[in-house]
Amino acid sequence: MSIRPEEILETIGMIEVSHFDIRTVTMGISLRDCSGNSVGEIADKVYKKIVMKANSLVKTAREVEVKYGIPIINKRISVTPVSIFAESAKEHDYTEIARAMDRAAKDVGVNFIGGFTALVHKGATPGDDSLMESIPVALSQTERVCGSVNLASTKCGINLDAVYKMSKIIKELARLTKDQGSIGCAKLVVFANVPEDNPFMAGAFHGIGEPDCIINVGISGPGVVLSAVEAAPDADMTELSNIIKKTAFKITRMGEMAGQEVSRMLGIPFGIVDISLAPTPAPGDSVAEILEKMGLEKCGTHGTTCCLAMLNDAVKKGGVMATSHVGGLSGAFIPVSEDANMIAAVRAGALSLDKLEAMTCVCSVGLDMVAVPGDTPDETIAAIIADEMAIGVINNKTTAVRIIPVYGKNVGESVSFGGLLGEAPIMPVNKFSSYKFIKRGGRVPAPIQSLTN
Repeated sequence: MSIRPEEILETIGMIEVSHFDIRTVTMGISLRDCSGNSVGEIADKVYKKIVMKANSLVKTAREVEVKYGIPIINKRISVTPVSIFAESAKEHDYTEIARAMDRAAKDVGVNFIGGFTALVHKGATPGDDSLMESIPVALSQTERVCGSVNLASTKCGINLDAVYKMSKIIKELARLTKDQGSIGCAKLVVFANVPEDNPFMAGAFHGIGEPDCIINVGISGPGVVLSAVEAAPDADMTELSNIIKKTAFKITRMGEMAGQEVSRMLGIPFGIVDISLAPTPAPGDSVAEILEKMGLEKCGTHGTTCCLAMLNDAVKKGGVMATSHVGGLSGAFIPVSEDANMIAAVRAGALSLDKLEAMTCVCSVGLDMVAVPGDTPDETIAAIIADEMAIGVINNKTTAVRIIPVYGKNVGESVSFGGLLGEAPIMPVNKFSSYKFIKRGGRVPAPIQSLTN
């Protein structure tokens, strides 16, 4: 593939002015050979295998950064869902395994490691239950470990018992990390139709259909898309869609090139490129601002869902032609605390929890980094999760919830996490109860569209 001089200059502009970066290079590692009779034995195997596989990851990614001049912001690791290989242990507390993951992540130099995970969309095994019950202590006592639980799928329906259980676990994690703004909940996400090759945290894990080790890449570039939209103030929506597609093609091609090089240098197979727009709190790196540049006075007003649908679709169409394998979440992220214009929209009263839920019908993930009052009832949190799971199950797409009931805080206040996690205004929840619905429990059956065989 030949590259013209003007394309090189355009790339420099994307990096220096428009915040373009490769958001993450994530190494997926299978730990299915790390089972044992005790959590101590398993933790020892987990630490050794992660360090052995990922020892050169950070060094290699930095060499690729220098070689191509493209920032690679995060170097991360995802592992096999811990509940799968830890079930052989006689103990039921998996915190020691989380500590081993945390120690290994620190020693190889990555900032997050995902895979403290269980897949319970149809039901839970004893290992799944142990994993979920270990989450509050494990995530509150570790710095770099992220957890996720898949609660629903289009093929199986919604495990409402697990939804309720996770609402209580989220509340307990918020309590245990109350001195840090309940930040533990920022490292925990629940899913419907979870992808097994997602390189982004907090939901990354190494799926059971993946090889022993693989490199996945997550690109970003809201600033680049924003610049392209700003340069076309009079374009109609068809024209604007084409502009975004061309921009997505360019940034995805760079992600593919960098990921392939990391893969080649490490001698590890290349997996996928996740072509997502992941905002940061930095000015000019906002997905909400892209929507506003399309003509909305504030993100959250009428028309927001339509603009987001077009943006999400155009990013996918443009990116898919630029890479051999697309995977992960791929689309536009709408995390409230990590997007400066989304924070402003909430504070202005333009963006509500209900509108966010509507937007998740057309974006790539779901309710993300949403802070709510710390005294929100368990059943209300469970119902918020259930609604989001229903959107994913019925529409056969991935949806997720990363909700933070901030201990001791209420509507009108805010919480600051710092760095890429940003700052979140506390958003009001519906005051009417969902108690009786959630207490019914059971499993919501799979929809008719699951019958595809």
